[in-house]
Parts: sequence; structure tokens; C-alpha cells
Amino acid sequence: MPADATTPKPFAPACERNREPILSVLRTHFADARHVLEIGSGTGQHAVHFAAAMPWLQWQCSDQAEHLPGIRQWLDDAGLPNTPPPLELGARTTPSPGLYPPPPEGRRDHDAIFSANTLHIMGWPEVEAFFAGLARLMSAQVTVVVYGPFNYDGTFSSPSNEAFDAWLKARDARSGIRDFEAVDALAQAVGLGLVDDIAMPANNRCLVWRRG
Repeated sequence: MPADATTPKPFAPACERNREPILSVLRTHFADARHVLEIGSGTGQHAVHFAAAMPWLQWQCSDQAEHLPGIRQWLDDAGLPNTPPPLELGARTTPSPGLYPPPPEGRRDHDAIFSANTLHIMGWPEVEAFFAGLARLMSAQVTVVVYGPFNYDGTFSSPSNEAFDAWLKARDARSGIRDFEAVDALAQAVGLGLVDDIAMPANNRCLVWRRG
């Protein structure tokens, strides 16, 4: 019997809370897109919600190998025609900074990339690897949307974000809420220009970059 059949389907309450505000951003910025790569799909909840709401998109999930069974459960239960099997993909610093393993040929030309609640979980070298790895995955014209908490001018945007940052660092000293300016510099280095910075509920942001 497959492992998926005996393992409870993963569930993240935060995904249920934030999916509609995020969807409102994606409907606007992915309106002309066709092939989305989600990096760090987590449970898979966002993928099925967004793919169902935006049927013109092919929504490609990806995450580290240990998360793929749970994502498959969500995709299989939803049975949507625009969600292919999830890919293994993660930000790594070796053998060189990037996203590994490289997706198969034909899955490296995405005109939209989405990632939620990932950059503050990674170490900073992996954040650098994340952006370095985008170059081989995105098409000449691409929109990149990243959701999560960010600091501005080195300052926390709220007491709750400051407490969250302390919790993250207590769990893993390498993690933490990232400075917007440093993240934007990484995006600019791979040819992306910021086109929107949208305030979201619970002191989160949606950062939107575009190339082409």
C-alpha cells in the first residue's frame, strides 16, 4: 500500500487563513501567465485552491522530497487537470548556489513563480541560492510573487513579527525575517524589477517582481 494511503493529509491552518488575500493578488499579477512554478508548496493546500480558482494556469508544485507525499495527497484528492505531479526542488548552496535538482527539460520555462512563507525558514545562504536558481527556471518574461513577513530599514513592522522572529531563531538560529532591501537586491541581480509591494493581513507582504 502506498505511504500516502496511510499517512494523514497535512493541514496548515495559516494556508486557510491567507489563501483568499493571496489569491486576490495572484488573479491580478498572474492574469496573463500560463505556467506557474510554486517553490516550497508545503502541504499543497495553496496549490489546489489557486489552481481551481485560476484554471488557465498550469500550477507546478515543488518542494523538498519529504513534503512531496503530502502534496500528492492534496493534488490527488482535488483531481484538477492543471496540477501535474509535484517536483523535488530545494534551495542549496552546493555544488553551487541554486535550486536542485534541476527540473526536467520542458519544465524550466515558467512565466510565473510563486513562493509563500519560505524565505524566513531558510538560512540566508539558501535565500541567496533561491534567487540564484531562478535564472535557469524562468522565461524571458516572468512575474515572481513572494509572500511572507519582511523588515524594512532593518526594523520589524510589528511587535508580533518581532516575536515571531525570536521564535524562528530559537528553533533555528539560521532562520529569521528577512530585510526587504536585501531580498530586493537579490531579485535585481537576476534581472527582476519590483512592480508591487502589497500589505497583507497579519503583517505579511506580497512582493511582486517582473522581468520583460
